[in-house]
Amino acid sequence: MADYYGEIEDAAVRKITGSVDKVGELIRSYRNDAMPKIAVTVDLLTTGIDVPKIINLVFLRRVNSRILYEQMLGRATRQCPEIDKETFRIFDAVDLYANLQDVTQMKPVVVNPSITLEQLFDEFAQVTEDDHRATIRDQIVVKLRRKLRRLADQARESYEAHIGETPEQTLARFSTAPLSELAGWVSDRPGVGRILDGHPEGGKGSFLPISHHPDEVIAVTRGYGSGQRPDDFLDSFTAYVRDNVNKLAALTVVLQRPRELTRAQLRDLRLELDKMGYSETNLRQAWQDAKNEDIAASIIGFIRQAALGDPLIPYAERVRNGMRRIMAKRVWTEPQRQWLKRIGEQVEREFIVDRAALDQEPFQKDGGFNRLNRIFDGQLEAILGDINEELWRTTA
Repeated sequence: MADYYGEIEDAAVRKITGSVDKVGELIRSYRNDAMPKIAVTVDLLTTGIDVPKIINLVFLRRVNSRILYEQMLGRATRQCPEIDKETFRIFDAVDLYANLQDVTQMKPVVVNPSITLEQLFDEFAQVTEDDHRATIRDQIVVKLRRKLRRLADQARESYEAHIGETPEQTLARFSTAPLSELAGWVSDRPGVGRILDGHPEGGKGSFLPISHHPDEVIAVTRGYGSGQRPDDFLDSFTAYVRDNVNKLAALTVVLQRPRELTRAQLRDLRLELDKMGYSETNLRQAWQDAKNEDIAASIIGFIRQAALGDPLIPYAERVRNGMRRIMAKRVWTEPQRQWLKRIGEQVEREFIVDRAALDQEPFQKDGGFNRLNRIFDGQLEAILGDINEELWRTTA
């Protein structure tokens, strides 16, 4: 018993270690490679990752933790001189920013990005409280520093002619001089901000197509690949399957030897069909629109219907019928009947239960394939093949 649990523990460690290694590889790729530029995760890249080039955050899920929210913001606050990073954008689809901005300690220096330097300089000259002045001074420094990085030569010359110093000297002044001195300097130079606002930054910048009008559904349409009709989509799928039976090994197995189909083969076949637009979801929708029948069939069912004319029936019904025939084939012991019931439930969830699947959860903790094979008197692989075959037997 001790050896058995030791083997289970070792297997669990290998599985966890392999998962961690895979995640580490993906994060390294995201950090270092030119592609991908976008990562979509749940609770994976919110903390503990440093990718300085991140310039956009998209919030698609509410969180109620202030600490987690600040850690999420922290992914984009890293400086990155390599790309002249000065700001980052938040695209908030769930009002997360609005709901947590009152409790978070992470505040933007420039609360209103649309405020102009002219407005900031004018306000700085008018206020008298040092706390208020300090807040405005910090905003001026941030906006001025960002402005200087892309300021056109013509704008620099105009500024020097009117103000008597370079924009860089003004930035240095606002970074070091006392607040009272700065107030006098601004008062003596009316229009200092207007000069900078009136000269566009060099370069084209980036265009953000943002609309502020309320969303409205104009129309709902559905496309079917290169065709406009669901029948055309189903016909193109049928032609694809028949044309590639001898080119894709997994297709041959699905149509001619379903008892031999493995999870790996089914995964590869699905990926190939997805690339062509023939996902299970698309096929189900096209079938419903063309036949007025909503059938929860599997991708294997659609393939066999297209190539062999098999009846298209719900996959769960196929599994129940197939397992009923398996149960009736011979007299099973009670433990065998219970395990067959569990295998049938897993087949309904995962489509294929092969030897490799039995060495993973939810079977791994119970000893995996080797233990179950002993329960079935060494015939488990043949029984799994029988289950696959019975699922796709054509019946009246």
